[in-house]
Amino acid sequence: MILFCDTGALIKLLIAEPGSDQMQQACSASEAVAVCRITWVEAMAGMARRQREDPISADDIEQARQRLIQRWDLFNIVEVNQQLVETAGRFADGFALRGYDSVQLAAAHELHVNTEQPLTFASYDRRLNQAAQLLQLEVLT
Repeated sequence: MILFCDTGALIKLLIAEPGSDQMQQACSASEAVAVCRITWVEAMAGMARRQREDPISADDIEQARQRLIQRWDLFNIVEVNQQLVETAGRFADGFALRGYDSVQLAAAHELHVNTEQPLTFASYDRRLNQAAQLLQLEVLT
């Protein structure tokens, strides 16, 4: 099984927070973890925001950054190309999603369509999970 993580789900593998235990279990049960290329910038931006909002957490955030850097090459990366962004544009309109959420969903959908392995979509966004289910993706619950 491939575990596709949107940025929020991936962060739970890097920083201890609610949902981290579930993500660790799902990651351990999967054969591979996949992410979209944009997840890098979303994760780095999210961690920077957390550090600005809570300077006391700076050491924890820096450790999370280092974990992301060290693990990045272990992930299956779905690249962003014109076809993917056009699909994401349709998903944004059809499912009323934000831009990068649409790109995440399009990346998971593309991987699902183009692989023979079962895929589970991991996100902690209700609307994104509903859209994934409508696309017949297995959603981590």
